[in-house]
Amino acid sequence: MVRPVSKFKSENVNVFYGDNHVIKNVNLSIEPNTVTAFIGPSGCGKSTFLRLINRMNDYIEEFRKTGKVMIDGEDIYDKKVRVEHLRKKVGMVFQKPNPFPKTIYENVIYGLRIQGIKNKSLLDETVERSLKQAALWEEVRDDLNKSALQLSGGQQQRLCIARAMAVEPSIILMDEPASALDPISTAKIEELIYELKKQYTIIIVTHNMQQAGRVSDKTAFFYIGELVEFGDTKEIFTNPKVLLTQNYVTGRFG
Repeated sequence: MVRPVSKFKSENVNVFYGDNHVIKNVNLSIEPNTVTAFIGPSGCGKSTFLRLINRMNDYIEEFRKTGKVMIDGEDIYDKKVRVEHLRKKVGMVFQKPNPFPKTIYENVIYGLRIQGIKNKSLLDETVERSLKQAALWEEVRDDLNKSALQLSGGQQQRLCIARAMAVEPSIILMDEPASALDPISTAKIEELIYELKKQYTIIIVTHNMQQAGRVSDKTAFFYIGELVEFGDTKEIFTNPKVLLTQNYVTGRFG
């Protein structure tokens, strides 16, 4: 069974790249089994904040963080936290589909292979379960030994989602997951996100206001590194409390 997430929470989080202060005192709580959209203009900090949750910013030179980033009440930046265990718990789907130059089957079980799992029946079960969750099984079930690079862009992105789910995370991060896709593939990804929240906590960065409105339960509006407003998506889009939020969601800037 997929582990439910009790809560994601940040407390007074600041991020610096050298002298550049890119995230400013962000406090945010995200409930389990919800879809939360991060919106805001380019360069506002939403992707930087997203990547805090699986520590991908650790690779950036001069990255520095203050405050707490917590999953299930544990500060994931504590020295005793092993990053490889964290990334098993927090899956990531990127803007551009990035399947490995391997078969569909091997792409899905890549994370299990790294863990040293060799049980064939377990691997087979994981492939079928993950591809079904990603709404891709029926399209590829007879072609599992085909190169993943032969799939369409939309299929590749769903394969990447299946790969993220194969290690049974409890949170899935999505950074503009449909921005490189055509409208039909985008619709499939959005339907998938809606279904997946039954088993996962999903956080999505999107520039697409309509997409945020369609797929998310909660929306966080970032502007110049600050969390301006966070609340129910319907409220954010129809009755925001902050004028800056209203100006952004109505297209007056962005």
